[in-house]
Amino acid sequence: MRRRVLIAALSFLPALLLPWLARAQTKASKQAMQYQDQPKDGQTCDTCMQWEPGANAGAPGTCKVVEGPVSPKGWCVAYVKKS
Repeated sequence: MRRRVLIAALSFLPALLLPWLARAQTKASKQAMQYQDQPKDGQTCDTCMQWEPGANAGAPGTCKVVEGPVSPKGWCVAYVKKS
């Protein structure tokens, strides 16, 4: 009987952790990352490792760190130059 209760209790553990894991993988807000639509000191989103290009050249893309669309010529504090 005790084993069944323990197994039943442990079966709920993944369900309890799922919302926490989902939140841990969310992107940061533009405000939190100090995002701006203009370059800073020659650094632009399209030269950053976090950049994910849009549908065509010059179109807004996305970022692995910042939520929402971002300008290819924008900048934020997560900037890391592509190698």
